[in-house]
Amino acid sequence: MGIHYDYKSTKGNKLMEKQAKREKKLADKKAKRLAKEGPKQEENKIKPLDPNKPISLDFLTNPNKE
Repeated sequence: MGIHYDYKSTKGNKLMEKQAKREKKLADKKAKRLAKEGPKQEENKIKPLDPNKPISLDFLTNPNKE
């Protein structure tokens, strides 16, 4: 009878531990994914337009021509 008597009194604690474990696991996965994808995001920065250079029609229609 000890196991059944103890179940309700420890149920809340066990649920909180499971929730914390799940959140920790998700945070670790997210950190690992961000560490893996970090350099790729930095390389994809868009170059700002040069204010001294005029914008031509060719640049507007095909910006990747450089």
